[in-house]
Amino acid sequence: MSRIGKNPIALPQGVEVKVDGNVVTVKGKLGELTQELKSEITAEIEDGVLRVKRASDSKDHRAAHGLYRALISNMIEGVTKGYTKELELVGVGYRASNQGQKLDLALGFSHNIVLNLAPEVKVETVSDKGKNPIIKLSSFDKQLVGQVAAKIRSFRAPEPYKGKGIKFVGEILRRKAGKSA
Repeated sequence: MSRIGKNPIALPQGVEVKVDGNVVTVKGKLGELTQELKSEITAEIEDGVLRVKRASDSKDHRAAHGLYRALISNMIEGVTKGYTKELELVGVGYRASNQGQKLDLALGFSHNIVLNLAPEVKVETVSDKGKNPIIKLSSFDKQLVGQVAAKIRSFRAPEPYKGKGIKFVGEILRRKAGKSA
């Protein structure tokens, strides 16, 4: 648990990190993120390296130490590189299209599902002939892009017999055999 928290976080060029009490603000070329730390966890910047420290060696403090170090590291990576998630629509007649931040999904229900996405999440849909439609989500906030992807997947999760539904690109589904005569 605590070994992750002990690792220092190198601050790349173009990233501005500000520690104000127990609030860490990270600003980069893609955006700005803030994270509030627990009172027993502190962050310090010295020599272009950010270190996360804990008050004591109790189990809760060790767990929170590693957690907040990972969250800050993800924030720094997010504002420099960003995060992307790709979803694939598997099924006859399943379609996806977007206009700006509005995602329109045809998933075999009587009506299309229209989802308004947060402005921080960029959405792109790819529909090539003969291939399954793909939804590409990208953002500087790892938690937000994962939450939006999970929400979209929840509209039609893949079923185990034919594999129809919305799945992540590269996701391996556990398939079941059908009825045997």
